[in-house]
Amino acid sequence: MNFATWIVDNGGVVFGALGIVSAMLAGIGSAKGLSIVGQSASGLVPEEPQKFGKTLILQLLPGTQGLYGFVIALLILFKLTGDIGLSEGMYLAAVGMPIGFVGWGSAIAQGKVAASGVGILAKNESQTTKGIIYSVMVETYALLAFVISLLLFFKFGAFFA
Repeated sequence: MNFATWIVDNGGVVFGALGIVSAMLAGIGSAKGLSIVGQSASGLVPEEPQKFGKTLILQLLPGTQGLYGFVIALLILFKLTGDIGLSEGMYLAAVGMPIGFVGWGSAIAQGKVAASGVGILAKNESQTTKGIIYSVMVETYALLAFVISLLLFFKFGAFFA
């Protein structure tokens, strides 16, 4: 069997798997974002352990992008079958890209903003909500990418049904 025949026969699954991998890139960003905030919070909590809960809220925020990517990856996974065509596989690869790439970048950016929120918490606890709001603003772009991936999956997926 030559490569061209193999791609026609198996390319759908390969490209669908690439869609899953693409969507899960958001998890890399979340891990990095969580790490950034965790490092910042680790400097504050030993001195003021009562602020742990508020630092935890700030740390959890960059984790949502990984969850969005996971949801899209699962949707793609449930579509993968042994007889999936090349064009549908390429479509599924495209479905994973918006949340994967935007989620990756926004989670890291959100981690940096949330780490600054830990600085606000350290200096003036009554202003912590402002740090949370700054961090949530970055989330907007991850949500937009998640919605685009969902729309691609549900709206254009009907062409392959």
